[in-house]
Amino acid sequence: MTTTDAGEPTLTIDELAARAGVTVRTVRFYGTKGLLPPPVIGARRVGHYGREHLARLALIEEMQHRGMTLAAIERYLAQLPPDLSEHDLALHRAVVASWAPETVESVTRGELDRRAGRPLTDEEVDRLAAMDVAVRDADVPDGDLYRVDTGLLRLGVELLDVPFSPETVLAARAALLEHSRAAARDLSRLLRDAVAESGARDVRSLSAHMHPLVVQALLTTFQRSLREEIREWIDGGGEEDRAAPG
Repeated sequence: MTTTDAGEPTLTIDELAARAGVTVRTVRFYGTKGLLPPPVIGARRVGHYGREHLARLALIEEMQHRGMTLAAIERYLAQLPPDLSEHDLALHRAVVASWAPETVESVTRGELDRRAGRPLTDEEVDRLAAMDVAVRDADVPDGDLYRVDTGLLRLGVELLDVPFSPETVLAARAALLEHSRAAARDLSRLLRDAVAESGARDVRSLSAHMHPLVVQALLTTFQRSLREEIREWIDGGGEEDRAAPG
């Protein structure tokens, strides 16, 4: 792995494929279809990929996992701005992941590593278990199977690199669940009142259509609110630092 002039890490195509849990052939195929932007060509004509490429691959894989065809994925990506950041792409992946019901699968340790995009240490697997993302299946005597929340696995793996304890992550998850459920109840009540005179079939059709739109609206609103909170936190800290005696 190398870095750009700005200090951003870059990946070769082999490193990108390994991190994304796909083959080099798949990366090249997505590139030829225009699903991935071209790499930056460096010394010795070696292509270098960034975090945005990895995030875009994760989005593509998520859409495939949800059963979208290649043509549908192409149409979806064609509507996105070409310069989306890693975090914006992660937001779109979260929206796509929300379209399907929660799924828990039993996988082997080797399959868990493959889906994580890299070999996991025993300590990292324990942290995923603490976050309730990948828990050892107690029904299997040899302990080789793990019950994995597929919708949270990629997020859980990314959180392994964040300097927060599992307890902090779980507390944050509990806070998000509490407030998101409250928002869901309020929105459901509003929608029920709005379609009170409609038939059951119309309600189901409207719900299926509105679900991804409402989720994206919630995520976008939360993202903006979080940015404002962080900005106020940083600005407030800066003012305190300036006011403190030197």
